[in-house]
Amino acid sequence: MTDASRTADVSGVKAHVARPSVLSLNISSKSALYAAYMPFLKQGGIFLPTNKPFRIGDQIYLLLQIMDEPAKLPVSGTVVWVTPANAQGGKPQGVGVEFSDDDSGQAAKRKIETVVGAYLGSSRSTHTL
Repeated sequence: MTDASRTADVSGVKAHVARPSVLSLNISSKSALYAAYMPFLKQGGIFLPTNKPFRIGDQIYLLLQIMDEPAKLPVSGTVVWVTPANAQGGKPQGVGVEFSDDDSGQAAKRKIETVVGAYLGSSRSTHTL
């Protein structure tokens, strides 16, 4: 194998580092927040309705606005499941995002759990499980 052919073999392989997607989610009611929140995830998480293609493990940076709060919460997270279009049970298309274990993710978890409070033990249906 010549040096030129080795270079050609190696040059065809490129590492791919995906940038996190930046999305915005505005939740305008306590019932909508309850339906989207995923307290069963270790770090907490949220269902994000979207028709954009995501895969499990994709990184997402989310600007989360909760009801009348003036500031958006910047939250990073990881896609942990995907609900496809036309899912059984009429579930909306989207992704489940587990919050990161950094300050932004834990601040979002605390804020959401403060808002939904007593709903957390409810048996009402959600967009998740």
